[in-house]
Amino acid sequence: MLGGPYDVGRMSPGYPERLARAREAASHGGLGALLVTPSAELVYLTGYSPLPLERLTCLVIRPEQHPILLVPELERPLAEDAGLGESAEIVSWDETDDPYAILAKITGGVERAGCSERMWARHLLRLQDALDGTRFSPASEVLGPIRAIKDSREIDLLKRSARYADETFARLIQTRLETRTERQVARQLAELLLETGNEEVAFTIVGSGPNSASPHHEPAGRELRTGDAVVMDFGGRTGGYCSDITRTVAIGKPSPKLREVYDVVQEAQDEAFRAVTPGVSAHEVDEAARRVIERAGLGDLFVHRTGHGIGLEEHEEPYIIQGNHEPLRPGMCFSIEPGVYIPGEFGVRIEDIVVVTQEGARRLNHAPRELQVVR
Repeated sequence: MLGGPYDVGRMSPGYPERLARAREAASHGGLGALLVTPSAELVYLTGYSPLPLERLTCLVIRPEQHPILLVPELERPLAEDAGLGESAEIVSWDETDDPYAILAKITGGVERAGCSERMWARHLLRLQDALDGTRFSPASEVLGPIRAIKDSREIDLLKRSARYADETFARLIQTRLETRTERQVARQLAELLLETGNEEVAFTIVGSGPNSASPHHEPAGRELRTGDAVVMDFGGRTGGYCSDITRTVAIGKPSPKLREVYDVVQEAQDEAFRAVTPGVSAHEVDEAARRVIERAGLGDLFVHRTGHGIGLEEHEEPYIIQGNHEPLRPGMCFSIEPGVYIPGEFGVRIEDIVVVTQEGARRLNHAPRELQVVR
């Protein structure tokens, strides 16, 4: 059955406005066309979520032109069912047609085109041949800033998804974790994400003891033991929108060193949260967290950015990282997730999703941030 991971329902009144903003942004960005293949970008603009396949599907957005969605003939009913209405014209191609030549004719030849970053290489290479002389750049350069500002419906979905993640954590720590393997805990997290209301499991990371010092550890067969720190990073999707939360727990009484490091990471997360306000740069939020960890002499053990945007994708703009001087604006949603990782010993990470408001920031996650001691 065809259908991508972004179940956002039929065409809503918001999509025409998004398409209009995309046309305007393309014009201001000096792009003759935006070429959007199956991706979160296509879903954001149209609500249509086909699987990325070898047959070309591509939304063509041109300044001051009506959008066109080019689809294989056999998928035309799916595209029509998306409810595009008059927002975009659907043009289909037959199995014996050359869709790249059709796309070249639709664009009329442009100097510069923006392409989805998720576009398959086979499609881009064929387009480069068909659109000889056209320069290609990432469509995210103009679509990223648009997608970064969430509307009230998107924030509601992110809030709901975050609530399910909070409940998943609350249910998990009521169960006994000691002697269970990382894979078993990851499997239970996935089950709970669905039980609490998510439509899909996005990911589950569980790292225990020395494995918790690997930020993206793949759950393995190691059993959780007394004295372990356990980093659990997980998320699901609700209405196409993602959750992403990390909590670190202690199995039994934590060592003084674990508690000390945990307190530093918690303070770093709190400082970054307090730094969030409209006009402040992403760099400054990262710096607020990093400053606390460096002051504790652990700066070399904080090996990743402080956060990333979230929406239809787990990672999207804005990125809360050093050197990103983009000012924060109301409606931006992103993670704040500082961490400290001591090789061979343990790691600690605390992550919440926040939304920028007119006054500052609001947390979407409300699971306890204090160190939870479990059995």
